[in-house]
Amino acid sequence: MGKPVVFVTRAVHASILQRLGAVCEVRAWTEKGRCPADVLAKEIQDADVVVGTDHWDDALMARAPRLRHIALTSVGFDMVDLEAANRRNILVTNTAGSLTDTVADLVFALMLAVGRRVCEMDRWLRAGQWREVAMTPMGRDLHHATLGILGFGRIGVAVAERARGFQMPVLYHDVIRRTDLEQEYGYRFVEKDALFGESDYVTIHTTLTENNRRLVGAAELGLMKPAAFLINTSRGPVVDEQALIAALKRGQIAGAALDVFEQEPVDMANPLLTMENVVLLPHVGSATEATRRAMVELAADNALAVCQGQPPLTPVNPEVLPRLRPQ
Repeated sequence: MGKPVVFVTRAVHASILQRLGAVCEVRAWTEKGRCPADVLAKEIQDADVVVGTDHWDDALMARAPRLRHIALTSVGFDMVDLEAANRRNILVTNTAGSLTDTVADLVFALMLAVGRRVCEMDRWLRAGQWREVAMTPMGRDLHHATLGILGFGRIGVAVAERARGFQMPVLYHDVIRRTDLEQEYGYRFVEKDALFGESDYVTIHTTLTENNRRLVGAAELGLMKPAAFLINTSRGPVVDEQALIAALKRGQIAGAALDVFEQEPVDMANPLLTMENVVLLPHVGSATEATRRAMVELAADNALAVCQGQPPLTPVNPEVLPRLRPQ
């Protein structure tokens, strides 16, 4: 039996292709940007494993009859139809744990930027307003402000760790309580409504599923303080974007900082782009050289494990493992 065929759908470091090539027959998209749909559809026809972050629906999986493993180079897995993958006995792995600290760092960059009006003041200075206005616009403090964390997994906990350095009381809401951390650090579990009502900064750290699509909408935003800020580095559709725009226009909340959007890339006609009290980034939560490299390395580790009949490191749907077609 020949080597398993692996198709890598994004440009990666040559050393990663070499590692995969020691065990597998490797083909790769080496150009900039996403692998075109027609190239992907052709290359997956005889692929056993695909490494990358692509949108997988049932129709695309049907074009890959040998496929047994989708090794995502991302932590999020909402781009994969998991029901279809389970039905077709296709394992999905992600890169859980590889970007925790990097995203948590960015959350604090965003909170400081929106609270202290960093981006707005940069524009203000460049426009020459420093010479024309006696008093600069005032920001709001981060230290000692109450931080609400919606979703208390790896990244949420890492954000809470950083909040201690700013002496921020931490509230959190999740389906799982962390009583160990409550006792050790004084974090306080609250219901979702209380989290939005009591926090000065609310940061979202949930996965995107059908159950939490638009988890944060008009009702939740209506509970927030007029001086509070919303931060989202998880997935855009977790927040009802139109409700957020309306809340910002009415001055219902003080501002928002977003790394993710309902539509990506963001529509240039999106009203968020014209708002001074909003800080926007192009989905770069994991975008440091070291972290992006670590994510691809972990995806390759998962692919190599499966190709060699070993357990994957970070399975998303481990229930298919007993049914996984052997190589």
